Amino acid sequence: MTALPGETPGTVGTDTPQDTVSPPEAGAEGPEHAEAPDAPDASHAPDVSDAPDAPDAPDASEGGESSGTPADEDDDAGGDAEDAGAEAAADAAPAGAAPAAELSEAQAELAAQRELRERIEKRKAEKAAPIAAGTGLSGTAADLLAAVRAVESGEKAGTAFFDRPAATPASRRPAPAAAQPPRATAPEAVPTERTTTPEALDAVRAVLTEGGAPEALARPAVGALGEQAAELLRSDPWQLLSVPGVRPEQADGFARALLGADCGPDDGRRTAALVGWLLERAALQGHTALDADAVRTALAERAVGDPDAAVRDAVEEGVALVFQEGDEPSADDAGAADGEAEDTEDTEDADVAREPVQVLLGLDRYALAEESLADGLARLVNACEKVADWAEAAAAAPGPSAAELIRTTAAAGLVAHSGGEAARAEPAALIAAARGLGLRALGATHSEDGRRRLAAATGDPDTAVTLSGLLSGAQGPGRDEDGALALDLLVVLDAPQLDVEGAAVLVEALADGARLVLSGDPGVLGSAGAGRVFADVLASHACPQVVSRTPDPGPIGELVSGIGIGELNQVDAPGKEVVIVPVRDAGEAVHRTVQLVADSVPRAFGIPAEETQVITVGHGGAAGTRALNEALKQRLNPGPGRFGGFDPGDRVVHVPAPGRAVPGVVLSADAEGLRLDCGGVPVVVPQERVESSVRHGWALSAHQAAGMRWPAAVVVLPGDAAQGLSRPWVYTAFGRGERHLSVVHGVDQALPHAVAQVPAQERTTRLRPLLEALPTPDAAS
Repeated sequence: MTALPGETPGTVGTDTPQDTVSPPEAGAEGPEHAEAPDAPDASHAPDVSDAPDAPDAPDASEGGESSGTPADEDDDAGGDAEDAGAEAAADAAPAGAAPAAELSEAQAELAAQRELRERIEKRKAEKAAPIAAGTGLSGTAADLLAAVRAVESGEKAGTAFFDRPAATPASRRPAPAAAQPPRATAPEAVPTERTTTPEALDAVRAVLTEGGAPEALARPAVGALGEQAAELLRSDPWQLLSVPGVRPEQADGFARALLGADCGPDDGRRTAALVGWLLERAALQGHTALDADAVRTALAERAVGDPDAAVRDAVEEGVALVFQEGDEPSADDAGAADGEAEDTEDTEDADVAREPVQVLLGLDRYALAEESLADGLARLVNACEKVADWAEAAAAAPGPSAAELIRTTAAAGLVAHSGGEAARAEPAALIAAARGLGLRALGATHSEDGRRRLAAATGDPDTAVTLSGLLSGAQGPGRDEDGALALDLLVVLDAPQLDVEGAAVLVEALADGARLVLSGDPGVLGSAGAGRVFADVLASHACPQVVSRTPDPGPIGELVSGIGIGELNQVDAPGKEVVIVPVRDAGEAVHRTVQLVADSVPRAFGIPAEETQVITVGHGGAAGTRALNEALKQRLNPGPGRFGGFDPGDRVVHVPAPGRAVPGVVLSADAEGLRLDCGGVPVVVPQERVESSVRHGWALSAHQAAGMRWPAAVVVLPGDAAQGLSRPWVYTAFGRGERHLSVVHGVDQALPHAVAQVPAQERTTRLRPLLEALPTPDAAS
């Protein structure tokens, strides 16, 4: 039954090349970010695409998961607010506002640059108190930082203080040499809902009703705009775009209902809100900045008459920051252009050497995070002291790549290590070697499953934590007297899953003199949040890099290694480690998937259904996660769903914060909420958060499955999934099975085409040039 992927006949696939996903530069709404068509039902949590607290991503039928596009799969934003927002208004833009005063482009860029430099100088001055640099963060990173500070102060759990201002700790000094005993693993905290007063909700409902918007947007509006949301919406109706899931045409209709003839397409309030909305959408796709020309084009397609003036006004209002990438013309160049005598040959050489200037627009939160992260990484590179003799440890390493990693870490404060699944043994050897030298060394993983695998590799459960548990204080050694993590060496596995805000918080928490190793597989899907930290560190050559020479074993390892270089090869699988199951349509795909999980895989390999994970391209469609979860529940754990659509024994995925998908099993429910077992960690989800943060989990998307592995994986590729396939998606999905991989194959030649010709989506970020510009004398090129 073993066959070459892509050579199995199929009737519903397509060989049409997928359009590469690019920044939303034309204002066009890509299918992966279109409004979710499916309304939430009683048995499934609502969609997660753009709204704040629902776990599902857009449907496969609307484009599925695009390569590296976080908003497609990370289950952290969408749901009721988005569904309600879709009803808000019609798609029409009123006309009539006067254009802003015109400035030349050069004047505008110079003024913007002055403002940018002033802001940067102000932020750098504020960084004298180290942790203050994190106050500009938001989302998951801000929640983690707030929890960290609460733990440092000795108060209650950090989640109780998400809305309180953070205190500034004492200035940092290098971490002391004395080791501290690691803390016992504690249950991961579930973020509490932001409290809102009934008066504020009633006021917002009144304004929404007056503007023809659904009342269901009241709570997310207060969450996005604060207690004064009603006043803000009345004075500036386009502030409704701050609510996740609301689209410009809906905000336009809301504004027309409230303002009447007093609003138009060039209203400054509208254009500023549109610029912010475009940048927020770009962040959902992983970008921390956008080309200014792309923003202008998108504004023009939204009926903005003067996009140049709109961008200038947005920068002046502080909605966006402006950056220049590349070489600016020098004074000498300007003089030569005015007619000064210059050597013609030298001038031509200078023109060839000079790179064009690219103007980028970005949100302050990501600009601050990237600058803070770049400064922090440079601090680690330059402050590391080579105090230990690692030669003997390197000689005792289990392999040449592990020995190289140990030697490199001994001589550097920041190291990038890349490799596949088998290469994870090398960071484990490094951690063991460092602890053998008396150093406080720890490994942090993206998931609880990764933590267990790392602990098994090191032979010591105290050497492994999850990254979220480490930063929140629930796991790990805690903090020293200066507020820094009490560590001499931190190895971060699954580094491609680091977004820029989370990475900034992590690096800020490390003491001067500590070593940081970023380890991961560059071929997997990127982070759910904005940024491409691991890829930017590798591309900048800001630190030494170690590339593992340890191949992944077995037929699955051979198959995945080929995919990583763009080749879908036939592999010899005598034990049926890789099986292709051809299907004709989505209905047959669902039927064969259930048959594989419930019967074939347990019978042939002795792997029970609870240890087999189904992975598919999107959440919607006839063979998306919703349809597959419904069919698998009926077969494996039928029940009435008496606990908010769930029954004891149901496999679920819990989304405690945006970008984090934690698999678990339902235990029971009571007055406190739904009780889950998430990888051995007990979790109680309050009743009001069950619908928005818990969904069935027999089937996951590839982004949700990143950083985890199961004994068996069943990857489902129905015909409507063809456009959502890419090399990183296939690489990630096919690599989730340890002993067995079944591919339910209905996309025909679209699979080999995606592997060969659809690489990862490029993300626009500023971290790489920031790292390249920083002085790093110890870096290796």
